[in-house]
Amino acid sequence: MITKISKRIQLAARVFFTGEIRTEPRGEIPALTPDDVAEFKVFFPLDKFFIFGHARSGTTLLTRLIRLHPAAHCNYQGHFFTRKPTMDGLVDSKAIESWLTRRSNRWNRGGDLSPVVMRAAVEFVMEREARQVGATVVGDKSPNGLLNGEAVRRMVKIYPEGKLIFIVRDGRDAVISHRFQQFIDAQQHLTKQDWAIRKDFEKNPEPFMNGERSIYTQSGIRRSAESWVRNVTETNRMGQELFGDQQYISVRYEDLLKNSWEQMKRLWKFLGVETKKADLPEILEKELGSNPDAQWQRQKAGELVEPLKKGKSGSWRDLFTKRDKQIFKEIAGRTLQDWGYEKDLDW
Repeated sequence: MITKISKRIQLAARVFFTGEIRTEPRGEIPALTPDDVAEFKVFFPLDKFFIFGHARSGTTLLTRLIRLHPAAHCNYQGHFFTRKPTMDGLVDSKAIESWLTRRSNRWNRGGDLSPVVMRAAVEFVMEREARQVGATVVGDKSPNGLLNGEAVRRMVKIYPEGKLIFIVRDGRDAVISHRFQQFIDAQQHLTKQDWAIRKDFEKNPEPFMNGERSIYTQSGIRRSAESWVRNVTETNRMGQELFGDQQYISVRYEDLLKNSWEQMKRLWKFLGVETKKADLPEILEKELGSNPDAQWQRQKAGELVEPLKKGKSGSWRDLFTKRDKQIFKEIAGRTLQDWGYEKDLDW
């Protein structure tokens, strides 16, 4: 009794002085059972897939290409498992856990309804759109660079039978593209040093484009390299471990550009849709000729991005300084070799 009174006094004092009300964390959200999954397939029969990748690795391009097939639909960035609060936010409180697990709640079958609530929300959001276009498979693309392997773990709890496509791009090109995206779309996160670099590049890009000046601070290029390595390593490892070959597949952005038809046939087959449609190669080639993202960036910050070759491989060769190369090699050299971007560290 004394302990309860003491806790209440402490809570009242904290609220009075800080305005903060802390809530107890809920327990671990359980995974769906096989029986739950079977029931969901009755109500929501369309097969589901998810596209993960580091920022600026081609997730948007892959989405556009996948949904060229009339049986496959995909849309953007639900962040169901890839950006906090994720779907967990629907049930992430002690009070909601108590409600969904209460013994007098005769709907929960003596367990925790949390994963059922989460899956039901995702299913409805995805299928209501896919059915309008007559698709038989539906997916979401959400870059997972904020949660990396944790995003895979969250996904498998709610979609143990789902499919995961992971797209990888040469980390040197990916981080450069991400840097310019920050200059354009995430200016609120730029430091004073970042702003100075951005302004200097816009005023005179030449020393940056020939490797004399860096678009990064020293700590910035290091963080970018570490982020790419963490994303690629964790996501691929967790995808293989938790889903296996039948439900997990990876594709390199560069291969998608170089051998588009062969790569897309492989991915559509993975998703279980037929690729014998006569005009698919022609439709694919036409789509690859457009770049909506590049057009949008030029409209928003034309002078800043004009010197860049949007979506092309090898931009890092122009933009990396010797320091940038050395730091990236130190942190990401082995990973670049693992994914076939380099044979050794002599670059």
